Amino acid sequence: VQLQASGGGLVQAGGSLRLSCTASGDIFVINAMGWYRQAPGEQREFVAGITWNWGTTVYLDSVKGRFIISRDKDKRMVYLQMNSLKAEDTAVYYCATRNGDITTRTSAYNNWGQGTLVTVSS
Repeated sequence: VQLQASGGGLVQAGGSLRLSCTASGDIFVINAMGWYRQAPGEQREFVAGITWNWGTTVYLDSVKGRFIISRDKDKRMVYLQMNSLKAEDTAVYYCATRNGDITTRTSAYNNWGQGTLVTVSS
């Protein structure tokens, strides 16, 4: 499975961005997809996840009510709609997939995209 993330950029606090992740290759093995982020000097953290078939979602507490993860199975894409952005949302955002059940554990995801930078100015 190959993943290509896009949609990052510079936005003012309170603004919105939508990230996209395109999956190619043997997508039939995908069961869960996740968005992670990594700020400078910080560990990579789980932001949101979705199951490929059922659309079940999980969110980091600090983004609940602001971010929405969704997927388009026909287009083989996963999206992260980010609203009411804050300076602390600044990070490189990565999409990832795994064959197993949805989880927040970083080590459980075995396919990663290249990352897209989101910068929120205060």
